[in-house]
Amino acid sequence: MTGAAVTILEANLMGASCARVCPVEELCEGACVLGADHKPIEIGRLQRYATDHIYERGVMPFTAAPPTGRRVAVVGAGPAGLTCAGELAKLGHEAVVFERRELPGGLSTYGIVVMREPIRVSLEEVDFVRRLGVEVHTGVEIGRDVTPESLLEEFDAVFLGAGLGGVPALGIPGEYLEGVTEALDFIAATKLAEKDGLDRLNGLPLGRHVAVIGAGNTAIDAATVARRLGAERVTIVYRRSESEMPAYDFEIAFIKQEGVEFRLQLQPLEILGRDGRVSGLRCARVTLGVPGPDGRRSPTVDPTDEVVVPCDQVITAIGQEKPRALIEAFGLESTLGYAAVDEALRTTNPKVFAGGDCVRATGHAMTVTAVADGKIAARSIDAYLASLPVRSALEGTR
Repeated sequence: MTGAAVTILEANLMGASCARVCPVEELCEGACVLGADHKPIEIGRLQRYATDHIYERGVMPFTAAPPTGRRVAVVGAGPAGLTCAGELAKLGHEAVVFERRELPGGLSTYGIVVMREPIRVSLEEVDFVRRLGVEVHTGVEIGRDVTPESLLEEFDAVFLGAGLGGVPALGIPGEYLEGVTEALDFIAATKLAEKDGLDRLNGLPLGRHVAVIGAGNTAIDAATVARRLGAERVTIVYRRSESEMPAYDFEIAFIKQEGVEFRLQLQPLEILGRDGRVSGLRCARVTLGVPGPDGRRSPTVDPTDEVVVPCDQVITAIGQEKPRALIEAFGLESTLGYAAVDEALRTTNPKVFAGGDCVRATGHAMTVTAVADGKIAARSIDAYLASLPVRSALEGTR
């Protein structure tokens, strides 16, 4: 079993997280060549068992190469940043991770629902990477606590793996009423409650009738949590049809079994309130036109046809803010608000590399793609460091 775990971790340092959060129904198991006549091997469960085995025993199967004297700053302690840092440490480079939140692990720590990935799993992975020799500093925000200029001056290379920001504002009246929360904050509260051994949300009240705006995987997760925590009714409100939902099909089927309702082709216009608290969600019906470049039909709001969805809590899950501020702080070019990179994940600054959600202008943003980016970036950074002039004896040699 230890050998299996080592093989997994050689390929994927975040193997324990991926074993739990990867959409195997869409990827490996879903692509099984035996088709519908046979049940695929449950790869995710096997991988989870193997990685749990090695973490429970505190085994460290890797030995870092001799120190090269090169230092790399890694911005963001999510799957991309931790993978990049761990792979660099194995190659003998000094990797220092800077994370703005109080706990490392990124989305695995804060954004994956408890029933899919307990918080201990992501923190065990962080500890594993630390044991490779990686420094992880939390509560450090770029631009507030350290500057991009200082990182570029003090380190031989920089990797940006900071991910995305919070859920953007809806831009409608009532969104600051009591009882309105972002999906990521809602999910994070449940993760922290689990870490602290609490049965309830960390000071975040749960409504009886919850409306979730959005239909991506985060919206599905938020609806699942609300339902399992005891909300009497949970309704997903989405402005397009079910066939255009960004969430995976198996996630949609699952949430229906949980008893979550769907109100489709509704555009939220206002969050209604009474005595400062949410009392309903006013929406307009939507008609769908021709498909756009993404294959989804464009919505047209009918202002004469309105409906109110009764609720006393609204959870917003309409995507995440793009990392424009971080990209601009490093003076990098961007594509659609994401860092512009080449196949080796080099940015327009030859000293700066990037990966994970902060470069994901197209394609799927998943934990496993972030891990892959971290590995690619580590190899590219290693090659870049090898191309640098050899340092003097006073500076240390490669």
